[in-house]
Amino acid sequence: MPTFITLANFTDQGAKTIKDSPDRFQAYKQLAEAAGITVKSVHWTEGAYDIVLVAEGPEDAVMTTALKMAQLGNVRTQTLRGYTEKEMRAFAAKL
Repeated sequence: MPTFITLANFTDQGAKTIKDSPDRFQAYKQLAEAAGITVKSVHWTEGAYDIVLVAEGPEDAVMTTALKMAQLGNVRTQTLRGYTEKEMRAFAAKL
């Protein structure tokens, strides 16, 4: 199953209601799991990003769920496709 890493920053709206962030994450997790996505981990972070999320699931489900999350207006996200060492070795073997 593909792995996706999502980097998120709070919008002004999300920052104003930051205390609700853990509850918003639980709502996202339920939505994601219903779409066939497994949330592997979530971390609230210091630095350039406010939240880092790691999930596995079909690309279309991940994208649809990310778009639904964006509609709520609490975070801006960047979602990256991650590859395992095994997958990278297979790519490198083709070079």
